[in-house]
Amino acid sequence: MMLDRIYRYFYFFLLTLLAIVFVSACNRIIPNSVQNPGSNGVGECTVVQHGGGETCAPLQPSRVVALDSISLEYLVALGIQPIGAVLSDQYAKPIQQDLEGITDIGSTGEPSLEKVLSLQPDLIVGGDYYQTIYTQSSQIAPTILFGFEHSGQWKETFMSLAEMLQKTAIAEQVMEDYNARLEEFQQQMGNRLQQIDVSVIRIYPDQINLYLKDSFCGTILQDAGLSRPEAQNLSAAEAQQRFGNPIQVSISKETLNQADGTVMFVWTGENTVEANQQAQQKLAEFKADPLWRRLNVVQNNQVYQVPSYWIGSGPIAANAVIDDLFKYLVGTPD
Repeated sequence: MMLDRIYRYFYFFLLTLLAIVFVSACNRIIPNSVQNPGSNGVGECTVVQHGGGETCAPLQPSRVVALDSISLEYLVALGIQPIGAVLSDQYAKPIQQDLEGITDIGSTGEPSLEKVLSLQPDLIVGGDYYQTIYTQSSQIAPTILFGFEHSGQWKETFMSLAEMLQKTAIAEQVMEDYNARLEEFQQQMGNRLQQIDVSVIRIYPDQINLYLKDSFCGTILQDAGLSRPEAQNLSAAEAQQRFGNPIQVSISKETLNQADGTVMFVWTGENTVEANQQAQQKLAEFKADPLWRRLNVVQNNQVYQVPSYWIGSGPIAANAVIDDLFKYLVGTPD
């Protein structure tokens, strides 16, 4: 009897030891792939370090919610169609054709967690400015919050999120296509490329701002090989040090000459109808001002009003900007 009991103990000990060795070996082979402990049973997941902390994100999410228009654009560009997103934001407009069937969950900065919960997502994605609701959203579904300091970092942010979502190959192809379009633009521009200074301004209801070298649209102009007026050719670091803002700076009517260039792109987009009307009125006031009419770009009739995707944050908006470069600078839409 005693001998049989010893054999049984030894048998169970061997089984336990083998199980430990097997689990350890699996962990060495796939260190970041584990079973998701969440309540919605999404199966395998991968551990992701992000702006909110650490999350085990599902490897094959099928019900994704975007907490803002930036996340929405990145997801769509990566071939992921969210079931819920912020749709009211003006910056979602470049991808309107891809939004059918997506539930509106509110506005940027104030998404409705009740609506998010009702959608039963298996993944939630947003910028790291949503850390205040991270605890609540994580109770609904695994949540990833990516870092985003300013719009000029859109390429780095896009690739970082793609890596988190196991979509790096798709993101690389998206950026290859972006670069190929700009190469085509440069070829069609030829020698004229070196003869143009592109000014970019935004009219707010109460002020006029220059968009600088490392803003979203500024990075596209750089990639296109286009020059900027001296007052707008400031890096993010220089602008942050001088103005406390890395991508734009306000100017007065008396310094309106800083907005001059060979070509000017201007937009007035605001998030509310009232604010947009006020910005349009401000632009009308500028156009009636002698200082505006004195600008070379105005006298040469090279001012083009463009939509608000010029202050977008992702590859879909970037391609919309490239469309405008072909349209207004090459002369033929691409």
